[in-house]
Amino acid sequence: MSKTYSQIYHHYVFAVQKRAMLIQPSWRNELYKYMTGCINNHQCKVMAIGGVADHVHILVSMHPAISPSSLMADVKRSSSLWINERHFVPCRFAWQEGFGAFSYAKSDIKNVAKYIENQEEHHKKRGFRDEYLKILKSFNIEYDEKYIFKSVLEE
Repeated sequence: MSKTYSQIYHHYVFAVQKRAMLIQPSWRNELYKYMTGCINNHQCKVMAIGGVADHVHILVSMHPAISPSSLMADVKRSSSLWINERHFVPCRFAWQEGFGAFSYAKSDIKNVAKYIENQEEHHKKRGFRDEYLKILKSFNIEYDEKYIFKSVLEE
């Protein structure tokens, strides 16, 4: 076969280090545009992006040549630098270690995109902890809470 064909959709979730509420509405859309550009540079396509002050969700149509880990490492590294260079926050900005990555079928994309785009409304009813645990449980992923929910309050 001379060409690779694929249809791979991943939903990524990652939080600000220590779950600090640092992503402000005044520059959030600029951040999403920047992240979209990073993802496009890897021949992937953003299907939806959204979040709130302490975390981000991104639905990506993946290129088969890039791994989820290398894509997220680049997006998180470069967006942290971008935020810090612009002095959007009074402290050093960083993302948490790791991320959640969940795969979906094409038939799920519309609903997942809607969910991601409505994060602000969604989080008026449910906190990040409950949301993330629900996702992990729905995918039958084993986890250790001490590595997921370390927050500013625990320092």
